[in-house]
Amino acid sequence: MILCLDSGNSRIKYGFCAADGDWLACGALAHDQCGELTRLLGEWPTPTRILLANVAGAAAEARIRAALGDCAGHLEVVRSTPAAAGVVNGYRQPERLGVDRWCALIGARQLQAGALLVVMAGTATTIDALDADGRFLGGLILPGQQLMLAALARATAGLPFAAGRHAAWPQSTDDAIVSGALEAQAGAVERAWARLPGAVRSCLVSGGNAEALIEHLVIPAVRADNLPLHGLRQLARETA
Repeated sequence: MILCLDSGNSRIKYGFCAADGDWLACGALAHDQCGELTRLLGEWPTPTRILLANVAGAAAEARIRAALGDCAGHLEVVRSTPAAAGVVNGYRQPERLGVDRWCALIGARQLQAGALLVVMAGTATTIDALDADGRFLGGLILPGQQLMLAALARATAGLPFAAGRHAAWPQSTDDAIVSGALEAQAGAVERAWARLPGAVRSCLVSGGNAEALIEHLVIPAVRADNLPLHGLRQLARETA
């Protein structure tokens, strides 16, 4: 049994994986629900390995270790490396690439061949490119949908935290804000897509805002949930 943990800015995503690689259970917890990991561990055989990708800081890692209890000795904290599982890290300083992005690229490579645009639409939106040979070309980071809305509400005197809906030509302030944020997200993805090399290209979108983003893209895009967990599972296979 392998337990994969993706500790992001907002949530901890988990996946219990059988020795043959099949997912047995996947889910997500808010960081203040981290103690629930103790209960979840009691429902499954003790994992022989626990792989953690953590971008939420040292305090989050400490809470996870505490929740793992006696299983904490099996914890392996994953870091970004120059290459792994068929993906070559093109960052100038490979170790500085966010480990969630690194694992998502590895997970995407296992799901889809050819040139890839890998989009993680969560608290932040990341847009990363792989060429057909698995080389990470680089990527973009921008505020996610909710952060964009929050920034406008916080930094302007007359704009609310909008609860509108998308429209091609919004006719209310709330709709204009929500539509503007969505169009900004979609536009960044579509501009990156236009630069992606290769005749055979795919776009995989993961994260809590994936469905809303895909709905407004004019390029072919497929939802692929839990890409970092897929990457962690592949790293576990590679180092078995």
